[in-house]
Amino acid sequence: MDSEFGYEQNARVSRREALLLGAVGAVTMASQPALARASGGTDRWRETIIVNALGGLSNPNRRGEPSPLGRRQPVEPRVIADARASGMTAVNITLGYVAGDADPFEESVSEIAAWDWIIRNQSSDLVKVTSVADIKKAKADRKIGLIYGFQNAVMVGDKPERVDIFADFGVKIIQLTYNPSNQIGDGSMAPGNRGLTPLGHKVMERLHENRIMVDLSHSGERTCLDAARASTRPISINHTGCRALTDLPRNKTDEELRLVASRGGFVGIYFMPFLNLSGHAAPGDVVAHIEHAIKICGEDHVGIGTDGGTTSIDDMDAFRKSLAREVELRRASGIGATGERADTLPFVPGLDGVGQFFKLATMLEKRGHSQSRIEKILGGNFLRFAHEIWA
Repeated sequence: MDSEFGYEQNARVSRREALLLGAVGAVTMASQPALARASGGTDRWRETIIVNALGGLSNPNRRGEPSPLGRRQPVEPRVIADARASGMTAVNITLGYVAGDADPFEESVSEIAAWDWIIRNQSSDLVKVTSVADIKKAKADRKIGLIYGFQNAVMVGDKPERVDIFADFGVKIIQLTYNPSNQIGDGSMAPGNRGLTPLGHKVMERLHENRIMVDLSHSGERTCLDAARASTRPISINHTGCRALTDLPRNKTDEELRLVASRGGFVGIYFMPFLNLSGHAAPGDVVAHIEHAIKICGEDHVGIGTDGGTTSIDDMDAFRKSLAREVELRRASGIGATGERADTLPFVPGLDGVGQFFKLATMLEKRGHSQSRIEKILGGNFLRFAHEIWA
């Protein structure tokens, strides 16, 4: 839900952009207080590589505000400071077309170009990830690694060869569908629950040829199962929950989870309201879904894909008003999901902000999980999977 409404592209570098970029240079010092708060007095997990298999790098306090700078919007110093303080090494950011009236192909190419510009101009803080080595180097250099990912493959159209273009642009993850149906298959909210289409099979083959992760998040059950069975390489579900615990369409059945893991894949558990039928998920729900996923998939196949960022909300009342408008817009446009309401939040209170990953690690440790297992969940399993796909 973090990046579906893009900004209009602006090809000029303004004075304000230059000032913002200059301010970003001060992030390292500015991050120290936040770093201390996040550590909670211990550096136990500080050296762990933490990979968010689907997340954001934006300020939720500016939710819905149009950017005066167009698409070339530098990442704010506060957001970078918070990401660093959280211990996050790399994150799969959603770019490209997800939904709306824009041309999917043009929208996606424009956003890739904008993020390339952002990273070039904030290279002291950000790095584009195209390999596992890039993630490890980001950790060593104290930078945030950005993995380019799509949450809808509709921009491929009826031309599987377009996958080659996006691969050349550095896109490393492509989700087959969003909540509705597309030319490839059905999303989790599509009533028909079709399987993978003939074109979908061709697109998936092209993704494998280009060593791009095939992500089955948001997919309908039949599309997910068809893709997992047909795939010649391991595939992933980068952000989901377990339907056995919370019976909502955005969560995956044990059959889906088990099949993806049995093929060597990866499953990321999100920090979203869909983890509890009330729509008000708590930190314990995240732990419960992780533990269930480990039971079904095994500890070598489970990680995190929070579907959120690391910057906290300053004004919750204002945020809720903005969120209510967005939820209504999503519902009206047919892209909303069951369990997504005006009174729910797109994160888990108590497991948000800069301390979210360290708090999760502590909770898992108290539940008796070993340090090696926790390190796998925080990032090690994603690295193992990514190396197999990208290498």
